[in-house]
Amino acid sequence: MAGKFEISKTAENQYSFTFLDGDKALAASPAFDSLDACKRAVKGAKKNAGIKVENRFDAAAEEKTLPKYVLEPAGDQAKFTLYLQNGTAVLTAQAPSEAAALELIDTIGRNAAAAKIEMAQEKALSENEQRAIRLNKLNALKAEGQDPFEITTATQTATAQSIVENYDALENQDVTICGRIMTRRDMGKANFIDVHDRTGRMQVYVRMNDVGEDVFKAFKKWDLGDIVEVCGFVFKTKTGEISVHAKTLRLLSKSLLPLPEKFHGLQDTDTRYRKRYLDLIMNPGVKDTFIKRSKIISSIRSYLDNLGFIEVETPMLNTIAGGAAARPFITHHNTLNLDMYLRIATELYLKRLIVGGMERVYEIGRNFRNEGMDVRHNPEFTCIELYQAYTDYHGMMDIAEALIRNAANEACGTLHITFNGTAIDLETPFARMTMADAVKKYSGIDFMSFMSDNEKAVALAKEKGIEVQKGKETWGDVLNSFFEEFVEKNLVQPTFIMDYPVEVSPLTKRKPGCPALTERFELFIVGGEYGNAYSELNDPIDQMQRFEAQMKLREAGDDEANMIDHDFVTALEYGMPPTGGLGIGIDRLVMLLTDSYSIRDVLLFPTMKPINDGKKDNDAAKASDAPNAEPEKIDFSKVEIEPLFKDFVDFETFSKSDFRAVKVLACEAVPKSKKLLKFTLDDGSGENRTILSGIHAYYEPEELVGKTCIAITNLPPRPMMGIDSCGMLISAVHHEEGEEKLHLLMVDDHIPAGAKLY
Repeated sequence: MAGKFEISKTAENQYSFTFLDGDKALAASPAFDSLDACKRAVKGAKKNAGIKVENRFDAAAEEKTLPKYVLEPAGDQAKFTLYLQNGTAVLTAQAPSEAAALELIDTIGRNAAAAKIEMAQEKALSENEQRAIRLNKLNALKAEGQDPFEITTATQTATAQSIVENYDALENQDVTICGRIMTRRDMGKANFIDVHDRTGRMQVYVRMNDVGEDVFKAFKKWDLGDIVEVCGFVFKTKTGEISVHAKTLRLLSKSLLPLPEKFHGLQDTDTRYRKRYLDLIMNPGVKDTFIKRSKIISSIRSYLDNLGFIEVETPMLNTIAGGAAARPFITHHNTLNLDMYLRIATELYLKRLIVGGMERVYEIGRNFRNEGMDVRHNPEFTCIELYQAYTDYHGMMDIAEALIRNAANEACGTLHITFNGTAIDLETPFARMTMADAVKKYSGIDFMSFMSDNEKAVALAKEKGIEVQKGKETWGDVLNSFFEEFVEKNLVQPTFIMDYPVEVSPLTKRKPGCPALTERFELFIVGGEYGNAYSELNDPIDQMQRFEAQMKLREAGDDEANMIDHDFVTALEYGMPPTGGLGIGIDRLVMLLTDSYSIRDVLLFPTMKPINDGKKDNDAAKASDAPNAEPEKIDFSKVEIEPLFKDFVDFETFSKSDFRAVKVLACEAVPKSKKLLKFTLDDGSGENRTILSGIHAYYEPEELVGKTCIAITNLPPRPMMGIDSCGMLISAVHHEEGEEKLHLLMVDDHIPAGAKLY
């Protein structure tokens, strides 16, 4: 046997080694502060393992010079330790007797010189195990009267950024910084750590001779993630890196959970959104996005304030959900015993203020809409609405254009930006085009040539394969559908689309001389809508008629249609001056100016579906405690199954359908559609496949990402909402008590993308 020396890393981020005979440990070392120190000790053990023994069981034993083994009693057992020339203990072990200990010493002495040196395979500690280790450190600090959580203040005379920017003035000067330890480089009696504060990273040099042995010993037990205060002088290392040479150190807060491994960082988007605090720690660029968001909002306020607008606040709890076409969230006021709605828009209250003579008002606030979630929609979002008396939608265009330019300059420092790989020019005056002209340009259909002809409009929709919803078989609704189908995707550079049909603009003033149209515009950039504005309807009679028309749609089942706000109509009867109004989605504007793909990237805490609710957690715990727990019982007694087909299909015909396993890479709701989800799929071909499926009533997009599904891949492309759907996802459909139930067919994730079904 030659044996081997196995070096391993301890839970305290130190190093030790063991002398092994096969898998049997014969002796082990104490812990060393660094890997280099541990390796030096191994070399010393190899070199001196055959040295003579000072046997303290022998009364006549004489003190011998170093290096040496010291063999001595340890209770009923025997203990030996190998000391090197410098007095460092490098190997120790216990044995049942003096003779057994001497035998171990002899075995090690004969084999150590030829033994291999290997690094032990590190066992990854679980998060709970790491937390337990850190909690023990905290308890030790508390026992010593050094509980960091009792500290209430700290000194911070400089930040990482200010030190870098003012190095010439601060060189050799004392500063005090505070921040989180993110990396550590252990060099024995000197360490380098990276401390991160709100402005960036600062390297700190910590040496035992400078901070004192006791402080240094305590410092060595600190962990990545701990928050510290460092006082020292500013200098440059030999490599030219600006650093702080520590004189004093103080632990301000103990991190009980480990940070994500630095090399890979925090990349999982779901975790990033759910644990934004961790995302901000690990991904500095994320913080920049929200700094820009703050600048954008500040620039909007500053711009409007300079124009004489007044910022106001209006109720979020409403008795009527009005001001937009959207499904509201419903809550209940216990004292009043009254159902109330979280606001879907601020419009109707702000226009009441115009009636009251405030003339120029705006509000930046949260709106709430009980709708689907995708990369452009979140149930709660931030919007700015502004209203100005004595102007129209053309005046709002000028404000919108200037406001967005101002925000871009403030946040980006340029008017030429990139969004999702597309160059956007915000400097050139924004294009202006009527909806009818845009539809004519991109579809070839001139709706103005048959204005208000509902039958012809519906016939053209059927001819072009455009779905017309029940109750919306009008010229105006069809014109809007044509716009969504043929135009939106082509509006890349900033474009104002004007003169919307009255059917889709219930709060907008009709266009003089053309009552089928309204003075309304929407701003489009890269196919997305970024602003909506009206020449506001101030005719109370017309307004009431439109409310009544909306109410009929609501009674017919459209839960997004407007309710009648009688008090608002009353306000209009007192008289509202000609007014222009504008709404801009702040979140979408931030997405544009920060080049962010998803709305969740610009919301600090986006709405997320809980991974598990409490009941599920409890049920799971109970199930785990019961080894013989029965599987969940599912009641199929009310299931209604369609009769099986009586006609046979020949095998050749069946085999022409190409069924494949597909992986869901991305999933999002289709704008303007309540039913459709857009899937981006890996079908094994190397090119992503897009399939649309009308299953939004049964699934939210986020819960389908990563799933393995089954699709027919050789169906011809089918245009749906302006998007080609290339195939069909397979679902299982049945009925229970007359209600349709649907389950998307999802299979074992071990099945690779592209696997063919036979």
